[in-house]
Amino acid sequence: MARRHLSAAVALAAAAVVMNPSSAQASPPGTKDVTAVLFEWKYASVARECTGTLGPAGYGYVQVSPPAEHIQGPQWWTSYQPVSYKIAGRLGDRAAFQSMVNTCHAAGVKVVVDTVVNHMSAGSGTGTGGSSYTKYNYPGLYSAPDFDDCTSQIGNYQDRWNVQHCELVNLADLDTGENYVRGAVAGYMNDLLSLGVDGFRIDAAKHMDAADLANIKSRLSNPSAYWKQEVIYGAGEAVQPTEYTGNGDVQEFRYAYDLKRVFNNENLAYLKNYGEGWGYMSSGVSGVFVDNHDTERNGSTLSYKDGANYTLANVFMLAWPYGAPDINSGYEFTDHDAGPPNGGQVNACWQDGWKCQHNWPEIRSMVAFRNATRGEAVTNWWDNGNDAIAFGRGGKGFVAINHESGSLSRTYQTSLPAGTYCNVQNNTTVTVNSSGQFTATLGSDTALAIYAGKSSC
Repeated sequence: MARRHLSAAVALAAAAVVMNPSSAQASPPGTKDVTAVLFEWKYASVARECTGTLGPAGYGYVQVSPPAEHIQGPQWWTSYQPVSYKIAGRLGDRAAFQSMVNTCHAAGVKVVVDTVVNHMSAGSGTGTGGSSYTKYNYPGLYSAPDFDDCTSQIGNYQDRWNVQHCELVNLADLDTGENYVRGAVAGYMNDLLSLGVDGFRIDAAKHMDAADLANIKSRLSNPSAYWKQEVIYGAGEAVQPTEYTGNGDVQEFRYAYDLKRVFNNENLAYLKNYGEGWGYMSSGVSGVFVDNHDTERNGSTLSYKDGANYTLANVFMLAWPYGAPDINSGYEFTDHDAGPPNGGQVNACWQDGWKCQHNWPEIRSMVAFRNATRGEAVTNWWDNGNDAIAFGRGGKGFVAINHESGSLSRTYQTSLPAGTYCNVQNNTTVTVNSSGQFTATLGSDTALAIYAGKSSC
């Protein structure tokens, strides 16, 4: 959701106590845990991308923007103001959505839906599917008693009741403690499951009690469907991300905030114990990202506008064994409210303003690296105390990142078997000797990545 107020302080709680409650669903199961988040792509365009890029690259999931009828308007955030649960938004109708799910599944890619169930709209009018509505009345779905009693905007993140019963940027806040509302939300999600959806990203989860979400999840036809919750960490806030790990994965915003600080202003050497060692949630319940559609606009994280810092941060995230990574893939913007080019139709990557970060060669190539090294611990860490690092993933892979201002030549120690490997970052070959060593030169702001099973380029 548009987080114009983004929760208070971004605290760097390196010393925080890591809580590890039991989780109902660990990071996405299987060998492919990377999600391409195709923000505001039409469903027909998503389908084509599943076949042409996501499946072949090894992406496990694609996350699509909310499939519900919403308020009219060109801005991207209109998608986050539903007015009914019909699949009738600007990105495609029910048939287009169903076709997309089928096509992505045929390509080996599962589908996660960005799901808006905390609230409805902030005004009145006619929705994208023809439904009339007012802020607290959605004929055939919700009426005034289904909304929370607090009809003013959230103003105090230190007060749990205020955060979970008042209105996020003036959007009509559903009373998810009510049996009827829980049933209606579950009915919407079950409809999506009937179309083959594999999981949900729960927008604004922080603004709903974790027990309410647990009740809704229990009503699903597939209660073990993948579940990823947006709960933004704020130091000293009443509602904390760890409360939600019993339901499924939770997005670890501190991971993205700290990557920006490290890549922009600090030393990559600090990343040696990134993850739980920094006070984050346990890896198995954490969804991670370099940026998302909110944070790239509010400046709290890196974005495509940060060039090599952004690219290398994504390379690091995909190489590092913490959490389940999302690759944000959006479009160029100068106006933070601007909606998608061509109404969401992507004719080709890197045209009409579409950035297609999921298909940048440096990023796309690391998806297969992550799949090949899954389950392997970090080994052979090296750093120069500054902005050059390297590390292995057991005997399966090895990565080096040079974020220095000049080139770097050195001999690296790995745990890889002797042989020839393809550096998938630039399609050159690397020879590892019988001692597990290789010598390479990395230019400024470039990376190297090799892994078992990829010997030729």
